Amino acid sequence: LEIVARYHSSGQTHWRERKRWRQRKKRDEEGEEGHDLSDNPLTAHLVVVRMENISDNLKLLDYERGFCKGLNFKPIPRHYFAVATNPGEQFHVFANLAVWLLNQCGRKLAQPEESDDPNSSTAAIMEEARKLKLHTDFPPHKLKTGCGEQVCSLLLGLTECALHSRNFKWRKPVYRDEQVEEEVVEGQSAEVTLDQLEEEIHEDVESEEEGDVFMDLSNMKETRDLEVEMGGALGGALEAGVDEQQWRLEVERVLPSLRVHLRQDNREWRAHYDQMHSHQEAIETKLADTKVYLDKLQQEIGRTLEKISSREKYVNNQLESSIAEFRTSQDGLAEIRERYRNSSSSVNDLARELAQVTEALDRVKGEMEERGSNMIDAGPLVRIKQALTRLKTECTQMDVRIGVEYQQWSVQSWVCHEAGAVRRGSERVVCSSGPRGGHLGRQALPRRRPAH
Repeated sequence: LEIVARYHSSGQTHWRERKRWRQRKKRDEEGEEGHDLSDNPLTAHLVVVRMENISDNLKLLDYERGFCKGLNFKPIPRHYFAVATNPGEQFHVFANLAVWLLNQCGRKLAQPEESDDPNSSTAAIMEEARKLKLHTDFPPHKLKTGCGEQVCSLLLGLTECALHSRNFKWRKPVYRDEQVEEEVVEGQSAEVTLDQLEEEIHEDVESEEEGDVFMDLSNMKETRDLEVEMGGALGGALEAGVDEQQWRLEVERVLPSLRVHLRQDNREWRAHYDQMHSHQEAIETKLADTKVYLDKLQQEIGRTLEKISSREKYVNNQLESSIAEFRTSQDGLAEIRERYRNSSSSVNDLARELAQVTEALDRVKGEMEERGSNMIDAGPLVRIKQALTRLKTECTQMDVRIGVEYQQWSVQSWVCHEAGAVRRGSERVVCSSGPRGGHLGRQALPRRRPAH
């Protein structure tokens, strides 16, 4: 019964999700306002299922020793890439995990760093995934979030490729025999006949068929086997020739099979149905007293509101003159505030103009002080006198040099003149030795006085 109830609740949930998905798909086909696929609860459920498969595949690949310890990463939670928590951290973990899985598939890629460009990292991962013939029919920027349907789909494909490269094969499951604990439900009979058990099972099957859910029929087979076993045991027990001691031993042996273990499960629809009835009865029993109390409270609130309204009218009538004075004062205050704002603006303009005038005055005062200091200071006059003295000294030195140069020039010119006179005198003496020029040789040459 517990197995049937569990499959019944899970089947109802799955059936509701499929029904909602069909309704949304029908609305999209009819042209109504559509919804994004990411908002579909069935898609979110599939992402969670893929992430659980990824976690199982990573454990089969022993990623805790190869990835976590080898690359200094923490173990990845079971639904880490299904829900967005920290996009930057999730993308860094996704990129390193994807590259590690690609290396497990035989590719040679360097592990990305946090400072690497996300676009280049996603492009390299997408290129290697295409080489492995994985499903990459989505834009690369979908991977930069580090979570979502595309990330889980790519990681699931990479984990399956890594398992295939290691020649991993699934084996048939081995079921262990579990011993049923003996539990007795308080307040109820522990023994249940086979007719009652078969009737309850048939009722569960009929209710599941009406709700369009799925059920594991192996439980019915086990029930049939149990019926055959118990029927044989009971048939032997009804014979008159059986010893009483053997009959008791046989009863003790088959007693655990005759006990039905009913465990309270919050997901069981019967428990929900009983809780609904109990809550409804409790509400109906408490509604009468509560309704009387609420009616009294409503009447009191109504009377209080009437008192408040009458008191409010009285206060308004008494304070009407004060309210008029207050309004007049408030209007006067508004006018005063307006004048204050205008005066404040004019004061600001005058203060700005005063600052400009003060700045100009300071500049004029500085110029006057500079000119006064220049007039009082005798330094320039002393420098002028010193310059005149130096000019006089230089003029005297220039006169002396001019005199010396002129004297040297005069001496040189006189010497040149005397040398020319001597040459001319010798020429005249030679000419006077002739028949006509004898008297010229005795003629004296005039002597030129040298110029001073």
